[in-house]
Amino acid sequence: MKFLKILFSFVVIIGIIGFAVYYFAPKIIADQVMEKVTVELEDSGQLENIKQEIKKDPQLQAYIEEGKNVDSSQLPFQTKEEATRVLLKKFNISELQEIQTKAKNGMTEEEKQALFNQIESKLTEEEMLALKALAYKELSK
Repeated sequence: MKFLKILFSFVVIIGIIGFAVYYFAPKIIADQVMEKVTVELEDSGQLENIKQEIKKDPQLQAYIEEGKNVDSSQLPFQTKEEATRVLLKKFNISELQEIQTKAKNGMTEEEKQALFNQIESKLTEEEMLALKALAYKELSK
């Protein structure tokens, strides 16, 4: 009987630990990724380059401006950190790193279109609108 109590306690503890890892690990990873990417972009000056590239491309600018007059309280996420968590759930780390590498090295129009198609295929309309709203806020700073 004592053995069953110990076994049951062990299973319950493992279950609680498993749930905690499942629930908290994506949040911790998302926060670390967001912090790393933000620091890297700001330190290297690439953030300004990205803003300039967007200002040069009227089609991309119009696309992002769709998020201008959106009520953010109705969107699935309102912050960069929340957006990162959603992206980590929809894309795996290697896909996100590949996108980052392509963005660093510059992309042709075909690559940009393929990237938009890939993103749109994995995200809902509301998530895309939330990303547009966040991008608009970031570019307006």
